[in-house]
Amino acid sequence: MFARSPTSPVNRSYRSYLDLFPRSHPAWQARKISARALRAHGEQLFSGRLLDIGCGNKSKALLLGDLVSEYVGLDHKDSQHEQTDVDLFGTAYDIPVPDDSFDCILCTAVLEHLEEPADALAEAYRVLKPGGVAMYTVPLFWHVHEAPRDFFRYTRFGLEHLFGKVGFDIKEITALSGFLTTFSAETGYYLQRFRRGLVRPIVDLLVRAGTGLCARLDQGYCAMSPLRGSTSSWSASPVATAPSNRYPRELRHLSALARSQCEACADIA
Repeated sequence: MFARSPTSPVNRSYRSYLDLFPRSHPAWQARKISARALRAHGEQLFSGRLLDIGCGNKSKALLLGDLVSEYVGLDHKDSQHEQTDVDLFGTAYDIPVPDDSFDCILCTAVLEHLEEPADALAEAYRVLKPGGVAMYTVPLFWHVHEAPRDFFRYTRFGLEHLFGKVGFDIKEITALSGFLTTFSAETGYYLQRFRRGLVRPIVDLLVRAGTGLCARLDQGYCAMSPLRGSTSSWSASPVATAPSNRYPRELRHLSALARSQCEACADIA
């Protein structure tokens, strides 16, 4: 997945991405797992022009920027995240580009903050070229964050429904951890309330050691059966494609059943 040399540009960028969080942060191991999954999928699937929806400080460019010819970051003007590197201002519901503008789409930890996720997916589908690939990350077990704009958590079945509803073909849904990583990360967040004064380094040590150990145990446990992590993962990464022979724009909002009925009528005619 990564170049063997620790001094290679790819490995340096990967480490720079991870270093944006201190290793004592409760989510550092979760962030590492997510980074490796994104990179692995990106190496197989990404090329051409990429749109990062909800890019924030565009840190994912450190992970994936070398795989594409152009990395475009989209965010909205009222975002609470750093906007210095934003290339395109808009929203997940209204991306100011023509149809079929991008070869691939990345959207990490955004769908849970949208009141109408299906509308956002439909807009992503619009700007993605036929045959293009979209990669997301979404939470299943995670505490409330960025309140009050935190609306949903997603099961595998909910993701299949939402993506299929707007026309995407789900290729894979990867659980990004098992129970132990989820449990240790949330325990680490709980311990932050005690992280002050002389206790601060002790909390940091406990969090770093605990999350690291649990991630290793999880890795071995889930490797025996990937499905073991799917029901208790802190997050999941669905990968979907826009069919090469996809429907005209005016039919994209219809359900799969309605589309099949339209096709049947067209065949009869």
